[in-house]
Parts: sequence; C-alpha cells; structure tokens
Amino acid sequence: MMRSKKLIWALALPALLLLFVFMILPITNMVEMSFRTPGSSEPFGDDYTIMHYTRILGDGYYWGVLWRSLTTAGMVTLLCLIVSYPIAWHLSRAKGFKAVFLYACIASPLMTGVLVRNFGWMIVAALNGPLNESLMALGIIERPLRLLFTQSLVILALVHVFVPFMVLPINNALRNIPQSLTEASASMGASRYQVFRDVILPLSFPGIQPGVILVYVLAVAAYVTPALLGGQMVSYMPTLIIGELTGTFQWPFGSALAIVLSCSTVLIVVVFTRLTWKLNERARA
Repeated sequence: MMRSKKLIWALALPALLLLFVFMILPITNMVEMSFRTPGSSEPFGDDYTIMHYTRILGDGYYWGVLWRSLTTAGMVTLLCLIVSYPIAWHLSRAKGFKAVFLYACIASPLMTGVLVRNFGWMIVAALNGPLNESLMALGIIERPLRLLFTQSLVILALVHVFVPFMVLPINNALRNIPQSLTEASASMGASRYQVFRDVILPLSFPGIQPGVILVYVLAVAAYVTPALLGGQMVSYMPTLIIGELTGTFQWPFGSALAIVLSCSTVLIVVVFTRLTWKLNERARA
C-alpha cells in the first residue's frame, strides 16, 4: 500500500512541478507585482500600494473595457455553441472518409498561423475587399461597409478559430449516447423535437459545459485577433494589459489589470459551473 502511494506521488511529481513553475509561481509573482509602486527609472518600485486597484475600480473607462471583454467573450461562446452543436451532431454520426473529412474541416482554422489568419480577415473585410465587392455586386448594399476595426469582425474571427474547441467535447458526449435510447424514445411516440429536448440535449450537456468554459476562457484572453482586427477603435483588456506591460512599461498597473480580468473570469466560470452543476449531474444519472 505504501509502495503504491509512493509510486503515485512519483508519477505525479513531474506534473506538479510543471504546474508550480509555469502556473502557480508566475501568478504569485504577478499578484505581488500588482501591489508594487511605480518606478521612476525602473518598471516598478520597492514599496507596496493599492493605488493601482483604486485607479482601476474608480475609473469608468476600465470598467467599460472589462465589460466589453467579458460580454464579447460571452457572445463568442454563444455563437460557437450555436454553430458547433449541429456540426458535432453530424460528426458523431459520420463514419469512414466522411468523418475524416469533417474532422479535417473542423481543425483547419487551427492549421493556419494566427497572423496569417487575421491578415486574411483584414483582406476579406477591407473596404475594397471581396466581401464588400460581392455585396455591392448583388445589390445588397450601395456603398462599402466599414467592417475593419469593429467589434463584430472581432467576434466573427474569434468564432472562426474557437469552433473546434466547442465541437470536439460536444461530439465526444454525443458519441457516448446509446443509440438505443433515441430509438426507444421514438418507438414510444416521442417526436424528433421531444427526443432532442428530453434525451439528446440533457445527455450531451457533459460536453457542452466544458466546451463553453474552454471557449469563454480562451475568448477572454485572446490578444492577437482583437489587436489586429479591433485596432485602436475597440479596446479590450488583453490589449490594454499588453500595452501597459510592453508599451509604457508600467508593470504594476498592467499586473493589476491582469488580476482584475482573471478574477472576473474565474468568478463568471464558477457561477456558471454552480448554476449548471445540477443539470450536469442529472445528465450523468
């Protein structure tokens, strides 16, 4: 018994060491940095203060940027769920070459570099780009739309890249639903809508919940896409944080912004998990 426990700890030690070095230690350092005073000739001073948090919480601008970041991530997550569920459903029923083809299409956004992908969106959404020219040729619009540097384009680009992170866990949950359950429900007179509402949707929730959490966290922390497609016209917390850390070298204030964003995200994830816990437990029962 003791030998098995030692073996378990020996196997877990590398993972715990990596977790400590690359997660716990940096977060602890960032929390400590957020209470540092600004430096005159260095990024931070020697004393400690709460002035950075007072500045953030007392300024409506930072509240607005935080709200935009959280709500944008929420819209991205909702759109990813709406788009991903039908894809995951067809993928769970596909076999052979069709399944391989669908997996390749789903993973294709991840096979392109983030800069190349975003520059592609910039070309498509430009005033004289293919999208505006196609809409004008069809007579839908009379003059080009300003799509670049808007929140809508940022949301669309984030949905494009984060859909696979929603499809795969939902697909895994749908594949674990026994076909006999849906067949039994249909044989007892249930309509397709009733089978989906009462059987498929509850049983697929163990895949929906982690997919929603994963996409939301990734969308909140996204930096390159909002920076390139949102530009200076639309501010988000990650771009604001990077600007403070690398632009003005205000490490304490940038760290405080990062802590506020992290705490807000964790709070939302915890509330969502608590609200959906009973539904998840019911689906597993």
